[in-house]
Amino acid sequence: MNIKEVQDEIMRLKKENDICILAHSYQAHEILEAADFKGDSYALSKMAASVPNKTVIMCGVRFMAETVKMLSPEKKVILSCPEAGCPMAEQMDRELIEGIKPQFEGYTVVAYINTTAELKTVCDVCVTSSSAVKIVRAIENDNILFIPDCNLGAYVAAQIPEKNIRFLQGGCPVHASVTRKQAEYAKSLHPDAKLLVHPECRPEVAQLADYIGSTSGIMDYAVNSSDKEFIIGTENSIAEHLQYECPDKRFYPLSKDFICPNMKATTLMDVLGCVKGIQGEEIEMSGEMISKARKCIDKMIELGG
Repeated sequence: MNIKEVQDEIMRLKKENDICILAHSYQAHEILEAADFKGDSYALSKMAASVPNKTVIMCGVRFMAETVKMLSPEKKVILSCPEAGCPMAEQMDRELIEGIKPQFEGYTVVAYINTTAELKTVCDVCVTSSSAVKIVRAIENDNILFIPDCNLGAYVAAQIPEKNIRFLQGGCPVHASVTRKQAEYAKSLHPDAKLLVHPECRPEVAQLADYIGSTSGIMDYAVNSSDKEFIIGTENSIAEHLQYECPDKRFYPLSKDFICPNMKATTLMDVLGCVKGIQGEEIEMSGEMISKARKCIDKMIELGG
């Protein structure tokens, strides 16, 4: 089968089996073409909750599928590639944060949505990369412990200097691996290009950016901008997707190594196996876990996230 034949078969089977396919923006282009919805993880979770389909396939990583299940507990949620985890989401666990809380007595624990469901059970409020500044600013408490991404935490702290924001040394190893030297080199190669970076990047990289924002924010900025050249400071698939969407513009990866192996673990054939019912892993979560983990997401919604 060629790619088009596989996509056509996926389209046929998802309709036949009442399946909704979600694909994170970091997925390969041929997977996005077969998906019902594409975008950032939380936006996809909200979309999944709004559709009538009884089964949802998440083409992304495990914490994203968990979030879908938390917002749609009555639905069958399938992670397309069971091996697709997230190093950032897995680097801190419930026991670690419970153990460190006494050192931060009186602090509000803010969890980036890129965390496990279990970790969310001991956090106070959740944020996305696009809502983090707004949500932290809306929290009445001035003392904030932000986990797990110290780079996103530093970005938030810079926007809200009046608050005491502390963070631990964690984050996305892919975004954090890109250096200021690499960013300067990319800008020297493409002097007319705007540099767009994700706040998971190091602060010294973000300082060079023309725009800092979420994956969707970066894509929206590039599509709507009158500029014609862009250096993309997040997963390299975004530069590829933007090139398809805006063939009259030019998009350059900030680094050739800006690749998330977990996001690349899912293949189009995996998706085909999922709609056939022979691949993927169903996400199972107890009602107690969902209830406890959802509290910080519900708080985010309450604060305007």
